[in-house]
Formats: sequence, C-alpha cells, structure tokens
Amino acid sequence: MLHESMFYTKLYEDNINVLSPDLQNRKLVQCNLCGKSCKIANNDYGFCNTQKNIDGKLYSLNYPKMASYHIDPIEKKPLYHFLPGSSTYSIGGFGCNLSCLNCQNYMLSMNSFNEFNSTKILPETIVKNAINDNCLSISWTYNEPTLYFDFARETSLIAHEKNLKNVYVSNGYMSEESLAETLKFIDAFNIDLKFFDDRLYKEICGGKLDIVLDNLKAIYDGKKKYDTHLEITTLLINDLNTDEDHIKSICNFAMEELGPEVPIHFSRFFPMHKMNDKSPTNIEYLLRAKEIAIDMGMEYVYLGNMPSDNNTYCPNCGELLIGRERYCNTNKNRIKDGHCINCGHKINIIFE
Repeated sequence: MLHESMFYTKLYEDNINVLSPDLQNRKLVQCNLCGKSCKIANNDYGFCNTQKNIDGKLYSLNYPKMASYHIDPIEKKPLYHFLPGSSTYSIGGFGCNLSCLNCQNYMLSMNSFNEFNSTKILPETIVKNAINDNCLSISWTYNEPTLYFDFARETSLIAHEKNLKNVYVSNGYMSEESLAETLKFIDAFNIDLKFFDDRLYKEICGGKLDIVLDNLKAIYDGKKKYDTHLEITTLLINDLNTDEDHIKSICNFAMEELGPEVPIHFSRFFPMHKMNDKSPTNIEYLLRAKEIAIDMGMEYVYLGNMPSDNNTYCPNCGELLIGRERYCNTNKNRIKDGHCINCGHKINIIFE
C-alpha cells in the first residue's frame, strides 16, 4: 500500500526543459521527512529504505508493514513522568535514519521489511488492541518512528478519538517540517541525546548534533501549545561520553534551553551491533553522571540498564513521591493535583 509522502520537494519541472537535463531526466526529488534531506533519483530509495521516488513522486512504502507489537510498562520506554504505572501498546517497524554503531535494536533498525518478516496491521486494529489490553497509550518504538509518519499519524488521530495518548521513542532526527506536524498528534516523547559532540554524532551515528538539539527545543516549546511531555535518554559509553565535561555539557543544555524539570535518563551501555569490542559501562560513571546532573540543578535524574534507586522524589523537600521496583510502581500517593503533598512544590508528572 503506497502513500505519497507529505514531505518532499521536486527538483525538476514538469514538461519543461531546465538548465540541468540530468536532474530533469532522473526526476530527482528531495525528501524532507528527516534531517538527512536525501536527494532521491527516480526508482531509488532514501537512506532509510522506506521512502522511494516513483516517477518523480515520493512514496512511503512501509504502510502498514510492522515488525513487532507488545504490551509494556510505560516506564520501559523510558517514561517515568507520563501516565506512571500504566501499560502502553508498543509498536515498531523497520529502518532508521541514523546508523548508530551501538544500536540495541539493529535487527529491526538496520533491516528492511519484506513479505516474510513483516506483519500488516491496520490503525483501527492497533487502537482496538490497545483498549482491549487496558493500555492508556500507544508507543511508537523499537525503530525510528519518524519513518512511519503517515501510519503513526493516522493511528494516533484515531487513538485520540478513543482517549488514548500517543508516544514517540525517537532519535530526534526529524525535519523541522515533519516535527511541526508530529507535535499535533504525539503527546509524549523520549528523545535520545546520544552525544554532546558533533564529531561523535557523525562518526558513531551518521548524524548532526544541532538537528537533535533544535528538535529538543521545539518539542519542549510544544508544551505551551500542545501540552507535550518530554524526557531525554543518554546512553553512556566508556571513553566516549562519560567524562565530566561531556555530562556537564548535556546538563547545561537541558538547564538553559529546556528546563530543570525535564527528566533525564542516563543508561548503561552493553556490547551490541558494531561495538562488541566495548566493555559495559563502568557503573561508577553512571552514578557520577547522576550526581553531576543533580548538583547542576536537574530535578529528576534516573539510571537505566542497572540496579538503581529510580524512585521519584520531590526536588524541593525530598519527599518520596513514586517508589519503583524495576518498572513497577510501589507508591504514587504523595502527589495531589500535580503538587507534592508535603511541601506543595509543582511536580512535572502527567497522570491523566
């Protein structure tokens, strides 16, 4: 099932001779879905292998070819401050617009769909399944959801009609144009801020840092218009982004451009994909990262992929607000009307 993309520009002119016959003959188009801005010749694909130029028009080929769907605790995304304690209907497909050497889901993100490895599921079925399984949200995860924009948008609009929320777990590498549309139907984002170093973004991920930073700011600003929720995850990898200056750069950006109330998750790396030569992250680096972030004023800091105190405490008085054992909440009775029941401090948690 082909869907013409909302986000592309023709680089040729219909039935008109142009100065560059080569471009005209190839019916070149530019994909504007993500930060890659691929220029795609006729019958070729973009970097992600989900967008194809067919006779001078760009089509999304992946509707509705999905790889996996599963019921998860919302905390597993990780989202600790959005509908805590609820279940989310997780769904994902194939492909990515980055090429991270350390990708944890490379079997999906670095693969392409075909008739044997994909499942067709309609938007109405996804919403129905989520409701039947007592989920409060649908999460687009496992691979980069930006590539499934058309499918995610259609599903999310139906979900909103049924009082379900919509979540993106994303690398944050969408185009400004597609993000502006995405903000209209996605309620919560967890964005990977992989490094605070443009060279590492290029060498490890094949991307550019500034695109992710600009999108993080746009998502945070979306809170004013769309009540959008944002959390950030940084995977810490030994000798790449574990030094104190790197952690401080991430926190400085979060404090100055977003806000101290944005939850940040530092997650432990394990050898994966093309980084099997790297050791699991030294736990001391994660503990130190959390300490630095809190000292700099970040109000909610969590550690992932390791045993840790991931309870939520009031940043003002230290009151235990939500207790967690792995992904299970053990106590969420200390918040009332969005405020700490002990001191009245406003807490950045969305329950409804």
